[in-house]
Amino acid sequence: MKINLIGIWTVYLKEMTRTSRVIGQTIISPVITTTLYFVVFGAAVGSNIDELQGVSYGAFIMPGLIMLSLTTNSLTASSSGIYFPKWTGVIYELLTAPLSYFEICLGYVLAATTRAFIIAVIIFLVSLFYVDLTMKHPLFCLFFAFITTLSFALFGFVIGLAANSFEQLTLMPNFVITPLSFLGGIFYNLEMLPPFWRNVSVFNPFVYMNNGLRYGFYGITDVDPGLCVIVIFLFTALNLSITLWIFHTGFRLRQ
Repeated sequence: MKINLIGIWTVYLKEMTRTSRVIGQTIISPVITTTLYFVVFGAAVGSNIDELQGVSYGAFIMPGLIMLSLTTNSLTASSSGIYFPKWTGVIYELLTAPLSYFEICLGYVLAATTRAFIIAVIIFLVSLFYVDLTMKHPLFCLFFAFITTLSFALFGFVIGLAANSFEQLTLMPNFVITPLSFLGGIFYNLEMLPPFWRNVSVFNPFVYMNNGLRYGFYGITDVDPGLCVIVIFLFTALNLSITLWIFHTGFRLRQ
């Protein structure tokens, strides 16, 4: 089957244009929020904390903050991108275009991934003014960040299709993703936790995401990096399976 590259590019360009029209909300606001996290925890609190696993506290938390930015922004971008056409009714114009469901989804997901990476790169550049950051395994770091971002963009696409209200649209990022991220080892390593909570944390997928990216930066991790890759691939496969099911059934696309 021939892929409509022009159609995918059109959807992608439409979403990137939407991002640029509200750049204060889509780009500047997430960067400022994450920078404030870093200033408060990395600079203020971190000045009173010894090194963790051989790196300064500010450097230690930065991969986790970048991962938080990648996951939340890719999810938000793709979920809102497909939800608002449903809400306004213009999704019917999209469905009648010469595009398959796969091509529509791919355009939204790639745009969401691009938006999240732009924010993450800006945060990374800002962090260089505060700490010395290195990438010990740059190819692994970029690969792991891309797969994770792509997976959450797919997850956001599913959420946008399933949501029937603004409350449902914001439920997952506000009450599930962000809390799990903060409890996933952004500001601490697992050795700092009591045994009970350390055992509970192994069921939090964000532990593997944060540690996977931290391994890419510094080569340090609380869990095996191979296991981090397996977890994110399983999560990606799950989201991809749900998305393919949506393609097959047209679930919520025509409602």
